[in-house]
Amino acid sequence: MSYTKEDIIRLVETEKVEFIRMQFTDIFGQLKNVAISRSQLEKALANQIAIDGSSIEGFTRIHESDQYLYPDLDTFTVLPWITANGKVARLICDVYNPDGSPFFGDPRGVLKRALKRAADLGYTFNVGPECEFFFFETDEDGKPTTRTGDEAGYFDLGPIDHGESTRQEICLALEKMGFEIEASHHECAAGQHEIDFKYAEALRAADNIMTFKLTVKTLAQKNGLHATFMPKPIYGIAGSGMHVNMSLFKDGRNVFYDPEGPKQLSEEARHFIAGQLEHIRGMCAVLNPLVNSYKRLVPGYEAPCYVAWSASNRSALVRIPSARGQSTRAELRSPDPSCNPYLALALCLTAGLDGMERKLEPPAEIMENIYAMRREDRKKHGIRSLPGTLNEAVEELRADPVLIEALGDHVFTQYTEGKIREWEQYRSRVSNWELERYMIRY
Repeated sequence: MSYTKEDIIRLVETEKVEFIRMQFTDIFGQLKNVAISRSQLEKALANQIAIDGSSIEGFTRIHESDQYLYPDLDTFTVLPWITANGKVARLICDVYNPDGSPFFGDPRGVLKRALKRAADLGYTFNVGPECEFFFFETDEDGKPTTRTGDEAGYFDLGPIDHGESTRQEICLALEKMGFEIEASHHECAAGQHEIDFKYAEALRAADNIMTFKLTVKTLAQKNGLHATFMPKPIYGIAGSGMHVNMSLFKDGRNVFYDPEGPKQLSEEARHFIAGQLEHIRGMCAVLNPLVNSYKRLVPGYEAPCYVAWSASNRSALVRIPSARGQSTRAELRSPDPSCNPYLALALCLTAGLDGMERKLEPPAEIMENIYAMRREDRKKHGIRSLPGTLNEAVEELRADPVLIEALGDHVFTQYTEGKIREWEQYRSRVSNWELERYMIRY
């Protein structure tokens, strides 16, 4: 939907909207907002809503703190849940400096720069995410537990799928906001769910991911549940991923498809896949941004651990789903839903374009189950492992100049420094596992 300022003013009036959330995202993927009453709407539409950037982690220092929110008018929507004080709408914003220049630390701006590079080459980057999450029960104080009250498994339905009604409510709310829901279902772990929505151009896809996460958490809380996108909340069961389906279009044609090519894949598709595999170890610092992320990326739970590709093998990092023609796409299976989608998609695109520009060739397709391979067999095939820790992933990112340039100096520096602090806090913390294992024995 495309809106003018006049359209938005009229919609706020006719829908009787009382408040508008001016939303933006920090570099660590946390959604932020300034809420204004409708009396301030014209000021907001004139890009005059200021924020203190020094209060946002990773944004600016205290002596250069003033920044402004520039709303993307096409993101206007009325949120379908009613608050105690009436209807609320939202606008997703870009962050700008006082001199009218884009703020280089704005994650949405990082993705816009990557998309401009693709557009200059004639490409449109389309993305379809598959977001998984858990519903947990809350205690008497409303705090989340790790109880699901759920015995369902993959594709099961009520009555054993206790989250079905909340999942349906989320789907209906998303459709009211313009999403096209393609599928929703219970995932393999108890309390785990997935909702898939139609692919979109990458900037809109990233906006949709942030809106999706807000909607899931809001409606779960309304129903007395806690929704989490934490990658691995419970030991011994599957974690939550966010598979990213990617395609490049040029002049309305999917350039990944070639009916005469091997597997009906074009040279561009092969180069794009090779770029993903070339840069994935550094990309993990952004695609898998938490200490906890690397407890999902272990053998035995369907999450990829090894750097390989296949047109049929779900144990591979990059999979090519069976659809061809305009639906030809590459599915990157390592990202998890805790990532900042703007930074994640910017790096996915940058890595693919680098492969295309350098005409990189992917290694041979792996047809067999990589999880079942012996280490020496993986070595013979040249299959590398993904990083085993957040610290290792950050070091890989620091060694990849292509990814550093895509993030920009500001985001790269602030992001990596923040993640190393996170790692050091984790590394020095004494866990319950250590107490249970060592306290008595030693």
